[in-house]
Amino acid sequence: MALATLSLTQPAGGFTARIERFRRFIPPLVIVLLWQAGSSAGLIPPRSIASPATIIVTFWTLLASGELLQHLLVSLGRVSAGLAIGVTTGAALALVAGLSKRGEDLVDAIMQMLRTMPFLALVPLFILWFGIGETPKIALVALGSAFPIYLTLFAGIRGVDAKLVEAASVFGLSQRELIRQVILPGALPSALVGLRYSLGSAWLSLVIGEQINASSGIGYLVMTARDFLRTDIIFVGLIVYALLGLGADQLVRAIERSVLRWRPSFVKA
Repeated sequence: MALATLSLTQPAGGFTARIERFRRFIPPLVIVLLWQAGSSAGLIPPRSIASPATIIVTFWTLLASGELLQHLLVSLGRVSAGLAIGVTTGAALALVAGLSKRGEDLVDAIMQMLRTMPFLALVPLFILWFGIGETPKIALVALGSAFPIYLTLFAGIRGVDAKLVEAASVFGLSQRELIRQVILPGALPSALVGLRYSLGSAWLSLVIGEQINASSGIGYLVMTARDFLRTDIIFVGLIVYALLGLGADQLVRAIERSVLRWRPSFVKA
């Protein structure tokens, strides 16, 4: 009787677990259904906001024709180049500023001033300096992605427990070994959080960059759709940006789970 009762309760528990897993998707689904119902009833004008059904059809059409993939590859190339430059530069400057007081005096004030400058104000200067080709677009992405990694890695280095540093010095570690074996591993969690922010900033910077005399890219696709009042294409571009941002964030989360297995966490599942 006990075995029979256990076999009957297990499927119910598994079904409940699956319901709990997909519960977070219920509110977005309800919003989409209400959106479609309002569009079908004529309450939402298509010129202002295209219906979800129209957006899906447009997405499939652009994907099947290869146009969406072409623009996506161009945007990915720009983001990859700018992100590599920005993250490398930001991390290097954070190491200089975080590991010595003199380095902080040389670097930190300049970085704090630069990060408060609005991107739109820098666009005319970047056009004068770099022209209207690919360079200003990549430069904007690099600039936008450098500051998050700089701020978080700098804070992570300065936040390493002083007792750990003191204990490592007692055991006879050299300055280089101390940085490599104690300070950098201790700052790694903060650096990975900064990398997640840098990925998001890179895509936001690209939206601005692809308004500079662009002839391809997701941003160019969205701006062209704006001129022709194609809100369906605009939403396709926004959805692509959202999916790319989510995918990049999940990739960094996977890296975090892999390289930070040593760190205890109160979240077990």
